[in-house]
Amino acid sequence: MENKVQKDGKYFKSIFENSTNVNEDACTLEKREENAAEMHRELEEALIEGCDFGALRNICKGRKVPDKFRSQIWKICLNVAGKGDSLDSFDGIFDMTEQDTLRTDSKDFIDKFNNSEEEKLSLVSDLESVITFYCKSRDLTYTSGNGWLDILGAFIALNLERSDLYNCFYAVMSKYIPRDCKKDSKAFSLFRLLLLYHDPELCNFLDTKRVTPDCYARLWLGSLFTNSCTLSVVQAMWDIYVQQGDPFLVFFLSLVILINAREHILALTEEGKQAIITNISSFPCQLEADDVEDFCTLAQYYASKTPQSFRREYQSIFGLSIANIRNDEAASLSQALCLPVSMSELLQTNQQSVTTTDGEGVRFFVVDCRPAEQYNSGHLPIAFHLDANLLLEQPTEFSQAVKALFAAQQQAIKAQSLAGGEHLCFMGSGREEEDQYVHMVVAHFLQRKSQYVSMAAKGFSSLHQLLSDDLNSGLTGHDNKRCIVCTPEAAQKEVEITEDLTNHNERGASFMNKLTSTFKSKSATVKEKMIDFIKNEQPPIDRHVSSHDTGKPYRGVKPVFTINDDEDDGDEVGSFGSSDDERREIIHIETWLKKSDVKYSYQCQEVNENGYMVPSYLLVTNSHLYILRETSHKPGFALIQGRRPLNTIVKITSKKRHPELITFRYGTLNDDGMKIESLNRFIIPKAGDATKSIKMQIMKVLDALST
Repeated sequence: MENKVQKDGKYFKSIFENSTNVNEDACTLEKREENAAEMHRELEEALIEGCDFGALRNICKGRKVPDKFRSQIWKICLNVAGKGDSLDSFDGIFDMTEQDTLRTDSKDFIDKFNNSEEEKLSLVSDLESVITFYCKSRDLTYTSGNGWLDILGAFIALNLERSDLYNCFYAVMSKYIPRDCKKDSKAFSLFRLLLLYHDPELCNFLDTKRVTPDCYARLWLGSLFTNSCTLSVVQAMWDIYVQQGDPFLVFFLSLVILINAREHILALTEEGKQAIITNISSFPCQLEADDVEDFCTLAQYYASKTPQSFRREYQSIFGLSIANIRNDEAASLSQALCLPVSMSELLQTNQQSVTTTDGEGVRFFVVDCRPAEQYNSGHLPIAFHLDANLLLEQPTEFSQAVKALFAAQQQAIKAQSLAGGEHLCFMGSGREEEDQYVHMVVAHFLQRKSQYVSMAAKGFSSLHQLLSDDLNSGLTGHDNKRCIVCTPEAAQKEVEITEDLTNHNERGASFMNKLTSTFKSKSATVKEKMIDFIKNEQPPIDRHVSSHDTGKPYRGVKPVFTINDDEDDGDEVGSFGSSDDERREIIHIETWLKKSDVKYSYQCQEVNENGYMVPSYLLVTNSHLYILRETSHKPGFALIQGRRPLNTIVKITSKKRHPELITFRYGTLNDDGMKIESLNRFIIPKAGDATKSIKMQIMKVLDALST
């Protein structure tokens, strides 16, 4: 493979030396050798005396251990030293459905070792016994390539007894291996958020290429790199790993691998998804034993520069007990815009003196994004106010406010203020009404590749609850009567104004009458005519539209277009985004804009479910609304993000306060009411003209039906 990661041991060291102050106390080679000899003497004495885990950590200090002591040290660190033989309770019956697969895999795995044939037969028996008993006792299913044999291989190299082999395997599986390494595992969602926190540009590149962590890191996390690295590297890495006792360390080791190779990865812009996955998957193979100490130290450095509350919130990622599995955790992680930070960590971190922490660890610069009236009714004294509404209402003022934010941040850091920190933590109200705009602000910062971006979990409501006994001293300007938590009725209720699109044009007066008469009197024949109309009038560019996009025709009398504050978001039971996301194609924008069947086109920004704003185009044809998303790597080209039949647009709404933010809802209208299946949101300059054009095209469809 070309462009391999450097193998001379300097690859990790060069990055390591660029990290802040992590290398300044490095020992000279002579000093290292002297310290290693001293450690050997202390270890030998301690092991003879029967030392515990704490004593071992004090002696080893996170370093590689001598080969002759490794089996003893690992068993002590894994807390299995002196434990009985768990396999005594195994009935010896090998009758799993996947038993033949396990036996074959075990034999193929042991054939790679340089043992005698007799020893190989014994080892195959041990492997099959350990995994069979483990699966039966835990009600699990063995699958080929899940990393279990590789984990056992690290212990086989230590010549452990079968009882110790099982106990060590069980200890590693229960403490260090994520419970579920499938595609939708929350372990991979968490890893993506950690990558986004430390390197948003790299994360965005991989997202664009649809290279998700499960594609390349499944065996990194599922086997602790035993599947990817040589035995000498694994042993050196596990020496440090079991001393640390930190199950989340595997995430930061994986993070270091990606960040160290970021330039190599970002250069793969012309490569396909599988080529990128193959490249990334090979990176750990390039590690050598001499790299490991710096590799692990750098991982610990990144861990120290990461908010810690995720450890408590998502500790159920590890462990064998199914009692503490929470379904909402996986959902919240996969939908999270950025890394969440608990309010207690936010307060505790910024109460510490800068001189106490010496600039190490995490310090937050808190950005309060609530509306001005809420901010003025009580806020953290260290919080910088950035009204999220400015992003849509006054973009120029928002840009100026962002510049002021960064200037204030640098000034606070320079002055060593309690408010100063390089880690940006955004805080909303904790209510969906305001926080949807906070998400857009956070997405804006992520799009500009801002590092260390997080959100305070549950926003101001969580802060208020945490400070409930000391609100007046904990908050600045707290006003009980105006605070929306103290006095919920004080929350300003926006007036809902509903207006039919027909008010915008001279033909509008007859629009609702036409809807009513057409679909009430001819409900049996309209559906057939509508489908025929779409089928016969469909232009050549619609040739990829599938049957599930056609939808059902309009029925009933509910307005198609309303101007309101999205009061009926609760009906959004479908997906957010494209109807045909898996079959998109790349097209030339100018060519499509000039197509004869394109009646209207509008340049806009699509707002996705995480708040990201993506440059896009809306094209209106006789029968369809086309959504084109500009490609970042190929200027002048776009992806066909969606092909929406006009008859499936059941509602178009805008925010009263943000009239350019338009929501298209797709679904069906029938006797039971409106059923929403999916939606798209766009920021459209001159949104009134765009919605009027779409409405007029719908009316033409209705005219065709009536004739």
